[in-house]
Amino acid sequence: MTGKQRIEAAMRHQPVDRVPVMCQLAIGHYLLNTDVKPADLWFTSEGFARALIALARRYRFDGVLINLPGRDPLWMRYVEGIETADDGSQTVFFVGGDTARCPDDDNVQHFPAGRPAMRVPRRRPTIDEVDPQRLYYDDPHCLGGLKYPFYFGLEPYEPGRADYWPDYWFRTIDLVLAEVGEQLSVHGEIFSPFTQLMELFGYEQALMYLIDEPERCRAILAAYAQGAADLGARQARRGVDAVLISSAFAGGGFISPRQYRQFVLPYEAEVVGRVQQEGVPVYTHTCGDIGDRLELMAETGIDGIDTLDPPPLGSVDLEDAKRRVGDRVFFKGNIDPVGTLLTKTRREVRADALWRLKVGSRGGGYILSSACSVSPRVPPENLTALVEASEEFGTPAM
Repeated sequence: MTGKQRIEAAMRHQPVDRVPVMCQLAIGHYLLNTDVKPADLWFTSEGFARALIALARRYRFDGVLINLPGRDPLWMRYVEGIETADDGSQTVFFVGGDTARCPDDDNVQHFPAGRPAMRVPRRRPTIDEVDPQRLYYDDPHCLGGLKYPFYFGLEPYEPGRADYWPDYWFRTIDLVLAEVGEQLSVHGEIFSPFTQLMELFGYEQALMYLIDEPERCRAILAAYAQGAADLGARQARRGVDAVLISSAFAGGGFISPRQYRQFVLPYEAEVVGRVQQEGVPVYTHTCGDIGDRLELMAETGIDGIDTLDPPPLGSVDLEDAKRRVGDRVFFKGNIDPVGTLLTKTRREVRADALWRLKVGSRGGGYILSSACSVSPRVPPENLTALVEASEEFGTPAM
């Protein structure tokens, strides 16, 4: 089987020749383990596509997650200059004074207009200033303050506007599919309505608004659900094999199961249903403590659950999760990315992976993966151990 076929079968609980392997890598991991320069990786589709493909091949992964939007090929028209430091990090100076620092081992850091001594933090809106009718979709991975008045996203949505998504938004998808589309499973990513709400107001204030202004929050979430569903459907039509909903803040570290049912479930269910109409699986990435809400997550109609952080990072026991919802959704994850992949020996990583394979593969529907993103400084040899473990484990019993 190819990686594409292997993951497709696993997502549908069908037999596989071996359990597929696919990890989401931190941006810093690409920067430390490829020759792509920081600014090229963050600001160009070509740079990010090249990094994705290089490490998927090096680690023999069965799929890749494209978790940055495509970039404007003419982005340099916004740039005054780029400085490269001795450590390889780069600083991009935009026309108008905005700055983006691109470290060699982390996500890009944006700063508002003005040189360092003059910088004033960009103000987030209050809920009274936000008109849900003018919201559609906001991606925190956009280029950085070039268009949106409050933070880093696209321009406010105008009802009836047909060209909200520039064609370059899908450029990285096109590049990756052209190179590996028949060999690897290519997945797109969209941000959940709840994540967009949290990014809009800032985490503390957003959580307070859930309590103080629940109806206004629901109106905002409903607007973001339309945009997220639209983007996911467009990614599916562009050719991705699955769509990941990034819903990092929907775990127990932020909200209760009761709040999850109110502010997450109905809006993610709307997104899931719309994207599934395009014929591709949809799965949700929620970090940390989700052991108390696995059934609620499955109730959104998703095909799979990603991360499944084990203790102490999270609260998911893989055997317990398989009993509870393993017949309803596929699982991807459960290897501790810090306590195991970052700090253990290659032999210990392999042993850990073999145990996850034994438990997770029962009845099918399992993709071996780190629970959350692979840390920047995880030794590459620990990641190559994962496919070796899958090959050693062999064909799982159905």
